[in-house]
Amino acid sequence: MRYIISTLGCKVNQYETQAIETMLAERGHNPAAEGEPVDAIIINTCAVTAESGRKSRQTVRHLAGQHPEAATIVCGCWSQLSPDDAEEIGCDVVFGTGDKHKLIDAIEEAVADKKAAREIDDPFRRFAFEELPAGAVSGRTRAMLKIEDGCVNFCTYCIIPYTRGRVRSLPIAEVQRQAKQLQEEGYQELVITGIEIASYGKDLGENITLADCIEGIAAAAPNVRMRLGSLEPTVITEDFARRIAATGKVCPHFHLSLQSGCDKTLKNMNRKYDTARFYQCIEYLTEYFPGCAFTADLITGFPGETLDDQAATLKFIEKCGFADMHIFPYSVRPGTKAEKMPGQVVKAEKSRRAHEAQQVADRMHKAYLEGCVGQEMDVLFETEQPDGSWNGHAGNYCVVNAEGEHLRNKLCRVRITDVDGDCLRGKII
Repeated sequence: MRYIISTLGCKVNQYETQAIETMLAERGHNPAAEGEPVDAIIINTCAVTAESGRKSRQTVRHLAGQHPEAATIVCGCWSQLSPDDAEEIGCDVVFGTGDKHKLIDAIEEAVADKKAAREIDDPFRRFAFEELPAGAVSGRTRAMLKIEDGCVNFCTYCIIPYTRGRVRSLPIAEVQRQAKQLQEEGYQELVITGIEIASYGKDLGENITLADCIEGIAAAAPNVRMRLGSLEPTVITEDFARRIAATGKVCPHFHLSLQSGCDKTLKNMNRKYDTARFYQCIEYLTEYFPGCAFTADLITGFPGETLDDQAATLKFIEKCGFADMHIFPYSVRPGTKAEKMPGQVVKAEKSRRAHEAQQVADRMHKAYLEGCVGQEMDVLFETEQPDGSWNGHAGNYCVVNAEGEHLRNKLCRVRITDVDGDCLRGKII
């Protein structure tokens, strides 16, 4: 069987896509090369915003139109939430966010026997973490290690708890086994991912936390560095920062889930912190990871947000000095509490506020890059450029370009010499 696979959304979806590819390969199936007949198209969908759902539908229609003879398979958050819509646009196999092993069987049956399938469960009745093969999408030098699934924060704008269910954690012993295996396979960086990794261990008892998991990975795979996925500020304490720094293996880059820099808006979002607590997290991490990079997500134009609230957000993000930001105008997500909140902001104004925030973020990004000049950084090189130089990512997640030979998957010490747009340039020491 020859297939093509498309992934929308977060790093968890990327992780699950590589797991699907690994399981298909184990059964003798391969991605279709360009021009080859395609037996199955697989779309791993996203539903984090209404726009994500639209893109998921659009991707299904586009690929099905290109390969009308192929079986069409969907999985992920959008199909978990809207299986009827998936069937209406012609999907043959409709799975949600669970049971990827059974999905492989359904794909094979759809191709061999033209058998349709639909497998949608109640995510809140999932009590065990589904173990999938860890690793990387073909050609990647960093491997993803999923340690957690589910979220019960119930932010008012977010539908994900209803597509992923309760928190389920991979036991530390199994995390360690997978980390050790990935180290033996030659990976030099592990991306620690999950739907809400700050909640890791809450279902395991014995007061197990994310810090315990990170320490366990460092002990099992001492030759790889770790990059943490998005962190809720609630998990970051001085003890947490001290413990993960003591491993010597955690990259000095932290993506903190901000969403707003206004306390009133954070409360309306049902976030579990205020700006003072958020900034305290930055201080803790900076103390133990001097010069580290902070990145964040920001939503503009949330229901009830005033111009004064927007001004407070802009002032706060400047105070934080983010290295980079992902900024989104608020997108109404049907089925969430925020959908029915008063004070909905018109689309044009949401976009204007996003643009205003992006201007601040761009200035901070430029200042952060310029501040890197003269520093020495460990860079994991990944891709050769047309001029023979190589690009890779430093521990702070900045892209670094340097000259050298055969640098793929090599971790090198680099002195940063200048800035070229969004890229740092340097010389290998």
